[in-house]
Amino acid sequence: MSTNENGDQTRRILGIDPGLNVTGYGVIESCRGRIRLREAGIVRGSSGASLATRVSEIHTGVVDVIENLQPEVVAIEELFSHYQRPRTAILMGHARGVICLAAAQRGLHVESYAATKVKKLITGSGRAPKTQVQFAVTRELQLTEVPEPHDVTDALAIALCHHYSMSNAVRL
Repeated sequence: MSTNENGDQTRRILGIDPGLNVTGYGVIESCRGRIRLREAGIVRGSSGASLATRVSEIHTGVVDVIENLQPEVVAIEELFSHYQRPRTAILMGHARGVICLAAAQRGLHVESYAATKVKKLITGSGRAPKTQVQFAVTRELQLTEVPEPHDVTDALAIALCHHYSMSNAVRL
């Protein structure tokens, strides 16, 4: 935890939704029971570029986010493998790996969450559709618009999941 300008204890969480083309990120801060959005966006891997180039771009982008926003912990979505598309999980593992490497190089703890756990904690249902997750994130962070693209919403949902998991807040 860090201390803000008022001397209050603040926790800064970086949530990441890994992807080879688009990696969503969102940084939230919690202070005295209140949560606020610090920054959210995407890191792009060059579509059509080699795997090595794409993971290098993701690593560089995540390092920049970590250096600029100084989170204390990284929360990331676990890999999900569908039997019909095992190659997707393997490719996503590369993106997830360089994200974990970027965090480890900065001495940050990485916490992983299953998509169903994130959805359950944020919406009350582990099978919630994307629209319900978007609504919940928008409401929780008191945003005027739904974060776009969906990778950003997912990253913010992961950060919120970590916040609520660590604070043991009663959500339902």
